Amino acid sequence: MKIMSTQTVAQNKPLVIRETTKQSKLAKSALRGSVLPVVVLITWQTLGTVGILPAQLFSSPLLIVTTFINLVQSGEMGIHLQISLTRALLGFALGGFLGLLFGVIVGMQKKSEEFLNPSIQMLRTVPLLAITPLFIMWFGFGELSKVLLIALGAFFPLYLQTFLGLRNVDKKLYDVALILEFSRREQITKLMIPAALPNILLGIRLALSAAWMCLVVAELLGADRGVGFMIQDARSFMQTDVVFVGIIIFALAGKISDSFVRFLENHLLKWQDSFKA
Repeated sequence: MKIMSTQTVAQNKPLVIRETTKQSKLAKSALRGSVLPVVVLITWQTLGTVGILPAQLFSSPLLIVTTFINLVQSGEMGIHLQISLTRALLGFALGGFLGLLFGVIVGMQKKSEEFLNPSIQMLRTVPLLAITPLFIMWFGFGELSKVLLIALGAFFPLYLQTFLGLRNVDKKLYDVALILEFSRREQITKLMIPAALPNILLGIRLALSAAWMCLVVAELLGADRGVGFMIQDARSFMQTDVVFVGIIIFALAGKISDSFVRFLENHLLKWQDSFKA
């Protein structure tokens, strides 16, 4: 029994060492990434304390943290955040789904590319801010116009990356699928989508970024709730600390959603043998 235990420990030792090394690298990476923000915060607080930075325009980090705690304790932050997250999620889900669907259709069929791609590319070049007034006239200031605006922003990055990913699939893989007599559905689900996954995941990251940007635009233009409205309302009363809190909330939300997709990338693209520096 002792011999088996010793053998088991010996067999697991490389795994333990590998896991410890991995955790050590992650800790070092997190530490290095936090150096610049910490330096900026210390410098900012110091300049604010000695009066070099005007308090009305550059609220100190300590005041921003205090304001954030007060907003959380009063429940105001929870209400605005919940509304903004719901809008972003609905808009991203709708735009992302359509972007992926049209990307697959256009990427898989040459005729679809000839019929659809020129019109989509033309719409892609129209600035979102130019379309926003039209959305407001069509759908009013309600939730529908905001969700559709976010969906429009999320659509194009995922469409483009899915299209490019499918067109960059090695033709030899497609020939193998023909030899194995894959059905059209099997070609898409077992070959094309997995092969195009790096581009699709990149498209999801870009679509998330566009969705957050469009959310800010939608809430700044016309909303009575949401983090964007909170920023706009605070600007009217020169509450710079609340404006900074809103900006930091958007930055954190964007970073968390991007990190989640990066986490998926690390697990779904383990087969990639690429340069990692």
